[in-house]
Amino acid sequence: MALTILLGVFTALMLVGTPIAFCLGISSFATVAYLGLPPLVVFQRVAANVGIFTLMAIPFFIFAGDLMVRGGIASRIVAFAGSLIGHVRGGLGQVNIAASTLFGGISGSAVAEAAAVGGIMIPQMKARGYGADYAVNVTSMAALIALLLPPSHNMIIYSISGGGKISIADLFTAGILPGLLLALALSITAWLVAIRRGYPTEPFPGFRRAFELFLVSLPGLLLIAIIFGGVRSGIFTATESSCVAVLYALLVTLFVYRTLSWTDFVHATMQAVRTTSMVLLIIGMAGAFGWLMAYLKVAQMTVAAMGAISENPLIILLMINVILLVLGTFMDMGPLIIITTPIFLPVVTTFGVDPVHFGVIMILNLGIGLNTPPLGPVQFVAAAVGKITIWDAMRSIWPFYGAGLVVLLLVTYVPAISLWLPALFH
Repeated sequence: MALTILLGVFTALMLVGTPIAFCLGISSFATVAYLGLPPLVVFQRVAANVGIFTLMAIPFFIFAGDLMVRGGIASRIVAFAGSLIGHVRGGLGQVNIAASTLFGGISGSAVAEAAAVGGIMIPQMKARGYGADYAVNVTSMAALIALLLPPSHNMIIYSISGGGKISIADLFTAGILPGLLLALALSITAWLVAIRRGYPTEPFPGFRRAFELFLVSLPGLLLIAIIFGGVRSGIFTATESSCVAVLYALLVTLFVYRTLSWTDFVHATMQAVRTTSMVLLIIGMAGAFGWLMAYLKVAQMTVAAMGAISENPLIILLMINVILLVLGTFMDMGPLIIITTPIFLPVVTTFGVDPVHFGVIMILNLGIGLNTPPLGPVQFVAAAVGKITIWDAMRSIWPFYGAGLVVLLLVTYVPAISLWLPALFH
């Protein structure tokens, strides 16, 4: 009965449009009251979850990404990507994906990526004869690449939700090949759709101009090496690397590019504060919710239920993927990671799946959910930039969805795609 109250109150509140943090908190309080436990338990779990030092990496990475967008780093990366592959059929679509891949190693956020790269690319694509739906769909799907490349703050949330014992450095490394694979799959899809629609190519500016644009964008691109190299080599932790990212972003935008104004700095700071407040409130409330699920032995019941259906790890992963894809259509990524990791991680480890491998599966899976209505925040951002309705975008997004699902299946059933690179560093 307690589990029915926990899940029932949560679902009912969510269906009537209650903010997710309050859904988690109110359902936790209701369940604690039914169990006869002191309400102080909920506050203790909230405080314990938001007090984890590693969480400090999230606001700093968000802050660094916003500084880079406002400071002109994104526009320089887009120009460099355009000089390399703009001459391919549907060239601006390819540039969009390449820029998202490069910028994804800096922002770590799909929504930030859709806003930054989309704000630059979508108007250009529309002005040069590309369909608005094509521009929006390329942007929204390419933004998911940022979730897999370091410094993905969702990887940090997954590590914490898994008990803090999963190496963030391994997770950062494990996402690189799947991220590049997703970029390749989307590039092929964008190229095929561009051929079918007869979209133009862009003139190649020459190797000299490409090299000049590379030099201009190099200060921003170096941040990727600093974050990944520093964390991977042990020079600094993920939290420390986020602080280094902010300091580096300030130095580049203030003294190298000289494009960050005081107003931009204030707006970036306020945006980071607002986003951090929302994220930490959700994480805190989800901590109480997750503790109650552990108290009620939900993970053990899930293991038993799935084991009764099949003991084949391939079938278990397929079932979990389907469940996560469905949940991702109406819940945001952060809360879903926090809620479902304590349930599904014990299940997959019982059947021999590596926790790092499962983390990459979960991030990619839930990333696809960010592009799926009725929630779909990434797609809503891209559609708003492209000035079309979400339904106009949905009518033609299916080839890109298909590419994403193919990559998800490959990442799920070929563990080496995720685990080969981390193994090189051990």
